[in-house]
Amino acid sequence: MTIRIVRTVAELRATLEPHRAGRIGFVPTMGALHEGHLSLLRAAGAENTTVVLSLFVNPTQFGDAADLEAYPRTEEADIASAAHVGTHVVFAPSAAEMYPAGFATTVSVDGALTATLEGAVRGRSHFDGVATVVAKLLLAVQPDRAYFGAKDAQQVVVVRRMVTDLRIPVEIVACPTSRDADGLARSSRNARLSAEERTLAAAVPRSLRAAQDAFASGIRDPHRLTALVHEGLAHAGLDQEYVEIVDADSLEPLTDIARPALLALAVRVGQVRLIDNVVLDPGVDDRIVLERSTA
Repeated sequence: MTIRIVRTVAELRATLEPHRAGRIGFVPTMGALHEGHLSLLRAAGAENTTVVLSLFVNPTQFGDAADLEAYPRTEEADIASAAHVGTHVVFAPSAAEMYPAGFATTVSVDGALTATLEGAVRGRSHFDGVATVVAKLLLAVQPDRAYFGAKDAQQVVVVRRMVTDLRIPVEIVACPTSRDADGLARSSRNARLSAEERTLAAAVPRSLRAAQDAFASGIRDPHRLTALVHEGLAHAGLDQEYVEIVDADSLEPLTDIARPALLALAVRVGQVRLIDNVVLDPGVDDRIVLERSTA
């Protein structure tokens, strides 16, 4: 199958027009594709007749210029990988195409959805950047479904709120976090870990699993559960930015877990920042997700 590469919104819309009789699935990414991204593309391919991938390193969601500069850009390899799993169209715009001269609009989601977790560490501008670029991409592609990984759980919550509030006609699909055999969530940043750092990073899924085991045994106190995670991460010598348990939908803090909760964390392993999470649901045992690779 020949994959179509487009660089402008006008070309993208013209390319997709003949495909709108069917269903269009969309996977927005910043490139540097790994198996996690490919699993999203496969999910989109299984549920839609046309699959669109975007490759765009969005400058407005980076608070650190060095982090933006260091972010890997592997467009040629990304396109080859996308073609291999049946992607039909790749939208790879320039920064000038997405943010032309005079661009002055920001999409902002207020409240706890963006003030906590990543928002507390990276600042409100991070999710302003995310919401703005995702809104622009959704309006450019106009898909029936858009696919996101559950590793970025807060991002999924923010995007769903934005889509609901702006009445953008798209279904947001959150796919399970894709993990390597050691349980580490797949991320483009993992490639920057040394062999020793990779071993240390395995403490992240191990600590989350310890909390899941405790939760399954009946512990519902968020402080006791986060303490287990803190202990596991500290034992590996990881620099912890946050370990928190919040409501899975509102992201509000919880004093007791009687409904689905999100246990989320961010750590630094050397110079690499990693995030991960699991859902603690009183009615479901989700521990299996940390025991398998979703390749």
